[in-house]
Amino acid sequence: MPIDRASLIPALKNIATELRIDSIRSTSEAGSGHPTSCCSAAEIMAALFFAEMRFDPKDPRNPDADRFVLSKGHAAPVLYAAWAESGAFDRSELLKLRRIDSDLEGHPTPRLPFVDVATGSLGQGICAAIGIALNARRINSDYRTYVLLGDGESAEGSVWEAGNVGAADKLDNLCGITDVNGLGQSRATMWDHDMEQFARRWRAFGWHAIVVDGHELTAILDALDEARRTKGQPTMILAKTIKGKGISFAEGKEGWHGKALNKAELERAVAELEKQFVPVPGDDVENLAKNPAILIKKPTAAPRPAVTPKPVAPPSYKLGDQVATREAYGDAITKLGDADPRVVALDADVKNSTFSDKFEKKFPDRFYENFIAEQVMVGAAMGLAARGAIPFPSTFACFLSRAADFIRMAAISHVGVKLAGSHAGVSIGEDGPSQMALEDLAICAAEPNFTVLYPCDAVSAERLVALMAYHPGPAYMRTSRPKTPVIYSNDETFTIGGLKVLRESGDDVATVIGAGVTVFEALKAHDELKSSGMPIRVIDLYSVSPIDRDGLVAAARATGGHLITVEDHYPVGGIGDAVAAAVADAGFTVHRLAVREIPRSGKPEELLDRFGISATHIVSAVRAVAGKPVGAPR
Repeated sequence: MPIDRASLIPALKNIATELRIDSIRSTSEAGSGHPTSCCSAAEIMAALFFAEMRFDPKDPRNPDADRFVLSKGHAAPVLYAAWAESGAFDRSELLKLRRIDSDLEGHPTPRLPFVDVATGSLGQGICAAIGIALNARRINSDYRTYVLLGDGESAEGSVWEAGNVGAADKLDNLCGITDVNGLGQSRATMWDHDMEQFARRWRAFGWHAIVVDGHELTAILDALDEARRTKGQPTMILAKTIKGKGISFAEGKEGWHGKALNKAELERAVAELEKQFVPVPGDDVENLAKNPAILIKKPTAAPRPAVTPKPVAPPSYKLGDQVATREAYGDAITKLGDADPRVVALDADVKNSTFSDKFEKKFPDRFYENFIAEQVMVGAAMGLAARGAIPFPSTFACFLSRAADFIRMAAISHVGVKLAGSHAGVSIGEDGPSQMALEDLAICAAEPNFTVLYPCDAVSAERLVALMAYHPGPAYMRTSRPKTPVIYSNDETFTIGGLKVLRESGDDVATVIGAGVTVFEALKAHDELKSSGMPIRVIDLYSVSPIDRDGLVAAARATGGHLITVEDHYPVGGIGDAVAAAVADAGFTVHRLAVREIPRSGKPEELLDRFGISATHIVSAVRAVAGKPVGAPR
């Protein structure tokens, strides 16, 4: 509904007051939450939802609707209040905040259709917003992305990774708003209300910075207009606010963070806030008071056709070819890009080592360089995935540990981020322990909805990349630096949650389970042991999570209950733990070969042997284990 500023400003003031009342009522009913953090942002939220953004409360996932990310996720009640005020759901639901039977959780998650990614781990929302803004370019949409940060949150390094990338990508469809209320959880924030400190930093990072009074609606609207007109760079609106605004006894005072009002405080606060409603001039006053949603601007774009991917080109290798799985990964995502325009790739300045540069050469418009900034790379991938892309962010596996919290939040968001980590384990050789991922499987497999894959050759790598692209939820593939022989034919099939038995006989004395480079050590051990009359079963456990429990139990039963795992990973959280957990209820235990100390530089074959995961060590383990009854100490 068109409405002039003379009517709009008082209408928005009343909406902001209503958002405050709803926020404090819902948190008091819950007995927990962050009402004062909501109150500081009320005018910002009113302006965004009821004067700036284009969206449909009944169709929040519309691909051309403007997007909003609440990076300061602890202010969730004001987000929920804004959506209730817009008509997305009945306001009575707000009083179910934080209840186990409600999706209005303490911090936002995509259980709610209007939330793209889970937030609350501070510094992540703006990274996701980078990906959401990039997605608009991918689908050629004019939707804009808005992200609300806290000033305390701005101490997080990932915020400034996003600042760099947003400027480098010239994301003028991205507008950040920082709620500078001056107070953190335990004390004043780093720069308190020194607005020039914030402005100077954002300008230095290449953003258009605007300083406003965050409770002055005219100033907020003018800043949003200016942001929309700004081309060639993203905008950060720095809004000076007061924590607890509108509640006299909490305004600007320490000690109120994360504290719900008790019954007496609630009644006093609501009484104060109700006095802050103002008259609204104009002919539609009555309608506006009854239904503020008439202010909302709807997106105008027509529905987009569904994407139908083409078949992915199969692998084309010869048995025995020496190909690193990291190189096969680059081939695989390029083939996927041919088959499906939703596939995108992200890099952290190692594209010529992960071989994702193959994708870039063919699809430069779908390749996003984040330079050496793994947190924003994974965060941006989350945002892209939330908006329908199939993102493949890749880097050295060890550097993904920098983004471990983003991996955790990707799991909470259940978004289809398809991570790939190369150069894993001691098998990388001379670069030494700082470059050797030996905990990456544990980081990802700890998340219950993460798919974790570890191919040993080029064919399995290509086939598994294609599978992970369309498997629901987040996934991680571990690739290796050394070239390994192709052992599977190009028409071999694989399944998420499967395994391959590579060697077996009716006389096998033990089962050796490897993945990646250790598969080949197990095959060498098989040949040596077979020649001495002790044949073993060899399993390629290419799917670590989910895991083929039935296949492992069957192998254990067929080989006297003797299971040996061998992995280029630390013992905690890797293949040994995964196998042990899978077979425990069947009464089997597992002998585990793993890297059990901090490694050092050396040649790959020297390191595999020195740290206990070479064929020589497998042979010794089989001879030690196979003579013992099942369940004997190992």
